[in-house]
Amino acid sequence: MDVRNCRQCGRIFNYLSGPPICQVCKEKGDQKFQQVKEYIRENPGSTINQVASENDVTPKQVKQWVREERLQFADDSPVVFQCETCGANIKTGRYCDNCKRSQANTFAKASARPEIPKPEPKKKEKETDKMRHFSG
Repeated sequence: MDVRNCRQCGRIFNYLSGPPICQVCKEKGDQKFQQVKEYIRENPGSTINQVASENDVTPKQVKQWVREERLQFADDSPVVFQCETCGANIKTGRYCDNCKRSQANTFAKASARPEIPKPEPKKKEKETDKMRHFSG
């Protein structure tokens, strides 16, 4: 059993995986996420700083939810992020659709098993291909 102190509140809890926060703090974080999500839906023109201040979260936390693709800003929103590969403007995640496809293709090619060459079928011997011995 792995017992740790919660990074947010300091309580001792049984750590299983993920960020080292207790269940109570995790539930509070999930409630904040739902609150922020609803705020963005109702106020599509808000900036990240407005979203953060109106919902008592940090701008860093809002950006993290966007990068995790949990939040997405509307197409007409002033909030824009850049693809980490090519720099294209995106509204959620870390990569644009083109770079995601490219990476998926690269991973698929890298993880594919190499094709084992098939042995050539043996030629059927003809009567004329056989060796002959003359005794004389």
